[in-house]
Amino acid sequence: MASLNVALPGIARETHASQTQLSWIIDAYSLVFAALLLLAATLGDRFGRRRALLGGLALFAGGSVAAAFASEPETLIALRAVLGLAAAFVMPATLSTITSTFPREQRTRAVSVWAAVAGASAVLGLLASGSVLELWSWRSVFWLNVVLAVVAFVGTYVFVPESAEPGKRRVDIVGATLTVVGLGILVYAVIEAPEHGWASTETLSGMALGLVVLAGFVAWELRHPDPLLDPRLFRDKLFAAGTVSITLQFFAFFGFIFVAMQYLQLVRGSSALVAALSVLPMSAAMIPSARLAPKLAARAGARRPWLVGLVLVAVGLAVLAPLDGGSSYWLILAGLVPLGAGMGLAMTPATAAITDSLPSDLQNVGSAVNDLSREMGGALGIAVLGSVLNAGYRDTLDLDGVPSHIAEAAHSSLAAANVVGARTGDTSLMENARDAFASGMHLALLTGAGAAVLGAVAVAVLLRTAHRPADTPTDADLSTAGQR
Repeated sequence: MASLNVALPGIARETHASQTQLSWIIDAYSLVFAALLLLAATLGDRFGRRRALLGGLALFAGGSVAAAFASEPETLIALRAVLGLAAAFVMPATLSTITSTFPREQRTRAVSVWAAVAGASAVLGLLASGSVLELWSWRSVFWLNVVLAVVAFVGTYVFVPESAEPGKRRVDIVGATLTVVGLGILVYAVIEAPEHGWASTETLSGMALGLVVLAGFVAWELRHPDPLLDPRLFRDKLFAAGTVSITLQFFAFFGFIFVAMQYLQLVRGSSALVAALSVLPMSAAMIPSARLAPKLAARAGARRPWLVGLVLVAVGLAVLAPLDGGSSYWLILAGLVPLGAGMGLAMTPATAAITDSLPSDLQNVGSAVNDLSREMGGALGIAVLGSVLNAGYRDTLDLDGVPSHIAEAAHSSLAAANVVGARTGDTSLMENARDAFASGMHLALLTGAGAAVLGAVAVAVLLRTAHRPADTPTDADLSTAGQR
C-alpha cells in the first residue's frame, strides 16, 4: 500500500482516474485486507498456514500481473481488491507460522527478525517504487510485486513447514460477511461523499446503513460460540485504549501518506524518487522514538509517552497542513519529525496494551486485533482524508471562463488539470488547481490532526478509569511488544 501511493500521479495521468477513483485504488486493497483478516487467519489456523501462504502468494502474483496490464481505473480497483484478499491470507499466516514452529526459547528472536523485516519493507517499498518509476511507468510497481511474490512462494514451498490447528475453532462465515458488507458500505459512502454531497440522502443513508450492519456484526459475535472477534474483550479498558489508539494513529498516518505523495509530485513537481526520499525523515524519527518508548515507560509509566506521542502526531500534521507549492522543505521537515516521533512513541505502548491485556491463550487474537486496527484505521483514514481533500479541491477550484470539457477534466483531479493545462498552455488553470489541492490538503491534514487529538483524549479517559495501574504495561512488556 505504501509503495503504490508513490505511483498515484502516474496512474491518474495514464488511466484518467478521478480523485475519487484514486482513493478507491488505494482503499480497495486496505478495505478487503481489513475486512477478511480475521476470517483468513482462522482458515489458515484450521486448514494449514503453509497452504494459506502459498495460496495467498500465488493469488497476489497473479493479481499483480493482471493489474500491470490494466488500462481502466475500474479494473485496477477490482484487482486491488483481489490483492487485498491475497494479503489477508499471507499476513497473519507469517507470524502464526513463526510462533507455532519455533521453540519458546527461540521465538522472541524469530519474531524480532520478522518485525525488523516488516518495518524495513515499508520504507524500502517507497524507495524501490520511486526508483523503478524513474525508469518506467506505474506498471513497474506491480511487476515488482510479481517478482517479490514469486521469490516468497519458492522460499515458502522449500523451507516453511506445514502447521495447523484443525477443529480448534468453527469458521464464522456470517460474521465475516457482515464485516465485509458493513465496512464496504461505510467506506463507499465516505469516498463517494464529494460526488453526492456530505449532507445528501445517499451519503447519510449509506453511512447509517453501514453502521447498522456493523452493529449487527457485534450482536452476532456476542451470540456466536467461536466469534471472529469477541466484543466482550473491549470491556478491558486497557485493551480498548490500545485498539482505539492504533486505529486513529493509522487513520491519520495512512491518510497523510495518501495526500502527501500527491502533493510532493503534483504540487511541488518532485519526481517519484525524490518524493519517496522526502518523507524519509519521518522514518528516521520513528525508529529511535519506538526504541525509546520502553525506557520512558519504565521511568514515568506508559501513559505519558503514549499521550505525548499522540499529541506529537497531531502537532506534526497541523504543521504540515498550511503547505502549498511555494513552501520550503524546512517546513515539511518540521512537520515530518514530530509526526514520525509521535508514531513511534504511541505505537509501542498501544500494541503492548492490546497484547498484554489478554491471557496467553488469546495472544493470537491480540495479534489479529492489532493488525485489524491498523488496516481498518488506514482504510478509513484514506477514505475520509481523501474525501475531504477531494471536496476541498472541488469547492476551491476556480473554473470561470474555462471551456466545459476542460473544466470537467480539471474538476476530476489535480493530475488531470495539470495534463489539460499543459496541453492547452493554460498555466493559470494549473496554478489554480494546485492552489485548490493545497486548500483541500489543509482541511484533510487538520482532520487527521483532529483524529490524533481524539485518540489522545480517548486514551487518557480509558487509562484513568481502568482498574489496573496506568503505568502498566511494564518496560519488559513494551520491549516484547516492540519486537512484535
